[in-house]
Amino acid sequence: MTELNESYDVVVIGGGAAGLNGALMLVRQRRSVLVIDAGAPRNAPADGVHGLLGREGMPPLELVALGREEVRGYGGQVVTGEVVAVDRVGEPATGTEDSAGSAAREFRVELADGRSVFARRILVTTGLADELPPIAGLRERWGHDVLHCPYCHGWEVRDQRIAVLATGPMAVHQALLFTQLTDDIVFLSHTSPATDEDAEKLAARGVRVVDGEVVEVLADGGKLSGVRLADGTVIDRDALVVGPRFSTRATFLTDLGLTPQPHPSGVGDHIPADPTGRTSVPGVWIAGNATDPMAQVGAAAAAGAMAGAQINAELVTADTAAAVERIRASEAAAVTG
Repeated sequence: MTELNESYDVVVIGGGAAGLNGALMLVRQRRSVLVIDAGAPRNAPADGVHGLLGREGMPPLELVALGREEVRGYGGQVVTGEVVAVDRVGEPATGTEDSAGSAAREFRVELADGRSVFARRILVTTGLADELPPIAGLRERWGHDVLHCPYCHGWEVRDQRIAVLATGPMAVHQALLFTQLTDDIVFLSHTSPATDEDAEKLAARGVRVVDGEVVEVLADGGKLSGVRLADGTVIDRDALVVGPRFSTRATFLTDLGLTPQPHPSGVGDHIPADPTGRTSVPGVWIAGNATDPMAQVGAAAAAGAMAGAQINAELVTADTAAAVERIRASEAAAVTG
């Protein structure tokens, strides 16, 4: 088991693109940083990361391994573990120092294995979980020929026979986006029939609407071959587009007063934050899919970098204020002495 320091400037909870990029920004400013990663990245089932300049097609776990190496190269620590609780133990975001001159401990982070560490600031980048519809055979193909994002995986299924499963408010939008990639799309109304207006849009783009509940995703030779409806009808397809519900993993923040809220897009929940990643709780920052369910890898990494830079600036401001107070106190003591 990796030996941990007692306290850090920043503990980053979550070791994906957002967390590692945030940590990288901080360690390059000589901050003491611990990254705690549960080791279950959302995009692990995918064959590659797409739309990320300079890393196009790289396997997700390879990208994470490179990021960890870079953070460690600047003195950061990265460990595998699951955070179960974060408690405030000091004054909110004071940045003051104790009598020994060490950084104030504002948060205690507890891991499932019983270890705990202290931190001045917290950066949460735990991402989200994809809640898939309970259809037989669907999860087994997730991340391969069952997909949700045309920008992440659309090129890989171009010119194929695609079905779009209506599971939420974004289904019609998904179907229209995929018309850019293939001329053969079927819209499966499933349990969410299209409105007349939506049906008109789909028809205008050559998308055929098929009614009936989908009960099974079929595969042949290790590849998706179609879907079966409740009445036994089989629709032959090469790929299936599904809109999962996005559920933030940052539920351990509840005791601090940060509870998941419905995302404005209607696709799931998130922990609200401002554009820099600052939450409503002083000292707690968040970046990536935990707050922005729609962010791709590049956007999540950029958000992590922004949050890391802002955290460092906040700590510099706090340390400066503490230094000024010490000088004033020393001068006052000299006068009264």
